Formats: sequence, structure tokens, C-alpha cells
Amino acid sequence: MQIMSPDLYVIKLGSTLPDLAARKGDFEDWIIRGMGLQRDTVKVVDPTRGDAFPDPDTIAGAVLTGSHAMVTDREPWSERTAAWLLDVLAQRVPVLGICYGHQLLAHALGGEIGDNPLGHEMGTVTAVLTPDGESDPLLGGLGRSIAVHASHRQTVLRLPAGATLLATSAMDRHMAFSLNGSAWGLQFHPEFDTETDQAYIRAEAEALRAEGQDPAALAASVPAATCAGGPVGTTILSRFAALARTRQQ
Repeated sequence: MQIMSPDLYVIKLGSTLPDLAARKGDFEDWIIRGMGLQRDTVKVVDPTRGDAFPDPDTIAGAVLTGSHAMVTDREPWSERTAAWLLDVLAQRVPVLGICYGHQLLAHALGGEIGDNPLGHEMGTVTAVLTPDGESDPLLGGLGRSIAVHASHRQTVLRLPAGATLLATSAMDRHMAFSLNGSAWGLQFHPEFDTETDQAYIRAEAEALRAEGQDPAALAASVPAATCAGGPVGTTILSRFAALARTRQQ
């Protein structure tokens, strides 16, 4: 009997803005491209439409996408994903949570999620790495301060027990964390590019103005998020893909 190698999965927890999806693809497409992989080499599971989750034994790694939903709404599909994550994490399968995925990962592990008391964090922001972040397999070597794309209203108010803080920002004290060397949560979007970042600012312009923020200034100040080694996002995503590749061998 032939033993199949485990697969890399993207767990699709939502969809992007319709106009962006029509022109650029959806969250899973951006993530897969950012990892430097072909679409047909990665499996996509969409729990929002009732897809079944794979057995943890068959997984090389899993990336949890962002979403326009809120973790605090505790949608049935979201809670089902959180329960499945516990089984995956128990086997130390590499997991990367992005934005909503970051918050859901923290929620599954007992952390606290809620509205960011400082409001929306959007645009290109500076993430400051902690000493643990500077030596982390995904974030290390990018510089102590890195420019990243952000778009979120909710946040991880309290990290899960045992989590390691990797990065903070001016508006989010839990910008990135890791757990047990196999799970990572990123409040920012390594899959975003400049156009995507600006589109989200425009979509949330009314809410930003209500908070006293200037959406036009935010959009105008969005640069490409890069580091000495190239784009920050693709570096992080390709590093995660490399970790999953070692599990496939």
C-alpha cells in the first residue's frame, strides 16, 4: 500500500471584498501565491459552507485565513473550527493564523478576543518584534521593526496561557504570538499588497472617520511592506511553507 505524504491546507474562514476577488482572487489565492506555491498543490477547506475537516494525521500544515466575521459572534462554523484546531495543535502540526485566524487560534486555546479599545488598525503599520520575535523561525531576521499591512477592529485582548509574544504595534499589544514552536498567530496580513490594503481602507472609510482617523491620509501613506530580504509577507509565508514541507518528507 502506498503511503501518501501529508497535505498543506488553507482553511478559508471568509472572503475578501467582491471587487478585489473579481480582479485578484480571494484570501486563499493570495496566501498560496505568497507561499510561492501552485494552487493545485494546496488543499482548501471552507468550514463556512460546511466542508469537512481533514484528519490531523493527513496535514503537513494549515493556514487560517482572515474573515469579515467576528470571532466574538461565535458562529457555529467558527466554533467547529476552533474545536478541530485543538486536535491539530495536539499533534504539533504547523498552524499559521492570519487576522481572524490569529484571533480564532487564540480563542481556541483559551485567550480572550474583543473589540480593540483603540479602534480600527488599518494601513501599513510598524510591528515591533520582541526578543523572542527576533529569533523566531517565521519573523526572525526581518529587522526589529517591520512594516506590515493591517486591517482589523477586533484583537486578542489576552493571550492564551503558554503563548510567546512575538510582536506589538502602536495600536495592538498582541500583534503576533507563537505557541510550542508549531503554531503562530499574526494580527497583520502577510498576504496583502498595497492595492489590497488601500481597498480595505476605502471600504472602512466611514468607520475610520467616526473614530477620528483620516482614511485618505492612511491610504496615501501605504507603501509596499518590505524588509532587507524583500517583501515581508512573502518571506513569512514562504518560511511557513518550508516548515510544512519538512513534515511532508
